[in-house]
Amino acid sequence: MCNQKPRSIEEQIRLLRSRGMQFKSETFAKESLSHISYFRLKYYWKDMRDEETDHDFLPDAIFEDVIARYNFDRNLRLILFDAIEIIEVALRAKIINVLSQTTGSGLWYLDESLFEREDYHLKFVLDLKREFERCSEPFAKEYLARHSQWDRETLGGDNPDAWMILEVATFGTLSMMYKNLKSQLPQRAMIANEFGLYSARDLSSWLEAISVLRNIVAHHARLWNRNLAKQIVNVNACRYGWLNTPLSEVQKKKPYGVISAMLYLCHAVCPDNQIKERVLLLLENSKDIPYNKLGFVGGWRNEPIWK
Repeated sequence: MCNQKPRSIEEQIRLLRSRGMQFKSETFAKESLSHISYFRLKYYWKDMRDEETDHDFLPDAIFEDVIARYNFDRNLRLILFDAIEIIEVALRAKIINVLSQTTGSGLWYLDESLFEREDYHLKFVLDLKREFERCSEPFAKEYLARHSQWDRETLGGDNPDAWMILEVATFGTLSMMYKNLKSQLPQRAMIANEFGLYSARDLSSWLEAISVLRNIVAHHARLWNRNLAKQIVNVNACRYGWLNTPLSEVQKKKPYGVISAMLYLCHAVCPDNQIKERVLLLLENSKDIPYNKLGFVGGWRNEPIWK
């Protein structure tokens, strides 16, 4: 397969026009393509193409609508990033507080007896220590400067207390650590209860799905019309209003399911947050955008979590 010849912005516009894309303003198109790449926009117009020819566009395909979709997606990701911060900061605090207080030790994260799999535990601790060593925060640098017995390759040596080292843990690291806590461990259930869920397994599944979405958002990647690698699970019992109707398969694989779970967790740990209101306002102001591509289908607006 030969690589394609690079095209100028003018050539990109001519190619799209030759395939049936309509333009209200070529000046607007040039400006847009100068700061958003042609390739990045491809999946925002995918459903505008004729399925039989694959390349040709349907008669109502308009470039300005593509950019509107792109901007909608970007604005949604900005809102969700704020939601992720609420959940991530709360998860870190609850893991630190619950396990430190119940074990009476700041070094509980080194105790493999708390975890299901020894190999996962070892990887978690070593990853955590490497993250701590790479961290540019003053507290990490000061700790490393004062402790000559620091050893990032083993569980031994000088090790910071959990409330210090877990501050540098990524959301993915925290999620995997929580999942690996022993299933019968009371602290695992206590953390889930503080998030308004009665099942630690449900919380673990939600955290995994949110971690996948977080990576997409953090890398400014597309949520629009995307199937997620990790699906959200329906919960049978929870403290606050969730969903009266179980998630459909479409809602599970699209961002809607994860977004709904994020709203629930944000409400559990920070009831005064405005995430839901911001999402609803964005949708209200985007009625011409087919946001069903994100899984907002059926009677979603009447579900308790969205009221």
